[in-house]
Parts: sequence; structure tokens; C-alpha cells
Amino acid sequence: MNPRTVTRHGAGAARRRFGARGARWCYGLLLAIGVLGGDARAGNQKEEALADTMRLALANAIMDARPPQQKFGNETDRMRYESWLGHMSEQLKRKLPDSQVRTEFLEAAWYEARRAGLDPGLVLGLIQVESAYRKYAVSMVGARGYMQVMPFWTGVIGDSDRRKLFHMQTNLRYGCAILRMYLDMENGNLFLALGRYNGSRGKPEYPNAVLSAWKRWEYRAPF
Repeated sequence: MNPRTVTRHGAGAARRRFGARGARWCYGLLLAIGVLGGDARAGNQKEEALADTMRLALANAIMDARPPQQKFGNETDRMRYESWLGHMSEQLKRKLPDSQVRTEFLEAAWYEARRAGLDPGLVLGLIQVESAYRKYAVSMVGARGYMQVMPFWTGVIGDSDRRKLFHMQTNLRYGCAILRMYLDMENGNLFLALGRYNGSRGKPEYPNAVLSAWKRWEYRAPF
């Protein structure tokens, strides 16, 4: 039984060919090996007609591929970050059991969120909804990685190398830059911006899911 049958012909074709039980097995296998994104939801992102200035700003935002270098204005800020890192690492253990991978992911998520002017907890909540923290998640229509970025963005603002969307920091940078753009387009209205990110502007299901997930990742330092 070839799992690619489901992605090529759809669940209906697989059901006709393999029967209901076989189709369910095939779909489950795809989820297990990461061919499908499972709960991934951003596959409806639309290619926007961007002004040249916005396109250039987005391109500049994703250009710098250097590893995150956290900078703090004072010792208190550094301690708050380390407290956040420890707390989030504990919460994320079940999803990312390898401690080094988990730390690198959180460092990059915090850095890219702050770089885009976003709350890191919001970004973590969005990732929870989009990919359930699966690095190689792929939606039914091809959205990729942690933040389920559609491949067309690599041609609009990048170097057209779609493979890079499976690189952790690149995926986070694209996702954060795109969400920031939508926030600006919606004059700071997060509900509408999240709808744009999902391609469902004006509908409540996706924004509500992300806002609910955000609550899990909110954090207030004890000092």
C-alpha cells in the first residue's frame, strides 16, 4: 500500500481503492511519518498583492540567517529571559524531548518573535495550533514546518529555495515576519491578522484556537 496515494488522489480515492479501514490506516501512516501536517491549518494562506516597499521590508526581515544572539539591556531582563526559557522548556518536554533541540527551538522562537515585535507566547500558541511542534509537518496543500509557511513565500520574498522552510530558524523567521505584516495590514487587529495567516479572515475558528493556545504559553516572570 503506497501512502502517497492519499496525497495524490485524496481520501476518497484511497477509500475506494483500499476500503475504509485501509484508508484510515494509510492516513494514519502519513501523519506518523510527517507527510501530512495533521492539525496543520495555515494551508490557505493567500499570496498577497504586496506593495514594493512591503515586499522589500519582508525580504530584508528574512535575509539575515545568523543564529539568534540574545541581547539584554540589563541583568534583570537577562534573568527574566532565563526564567522564561526554563519554564517553557519544562512545558515543551513532551513535544520536544531532546533537551538541546528544545533549547535551540525556544531560543530561536523567542528571538524571532521579539525581532518581529510579537509576544513569544503568541508565536508558541500559533505553532501549537499549526503543527503541534512538528518540524517536518506538511499540510494537504503544502504548507511547511513549525509555522506552516506556504512555499510561494520563498519566491515572493526569498531565494525560492523551498527546502529552507524545514530549517528551524528560517521557518520561524518567515512565519513571524508574515504575521507581523498581517498585523500591520490590519492596523494591529490580531483577530483579523490571524485570520489572514490562516486564509480565513473574518471567521472565528482559527483566531480563537490560536488565542486559546496562547494562554497556555503566557508567562510572567516572578520578579
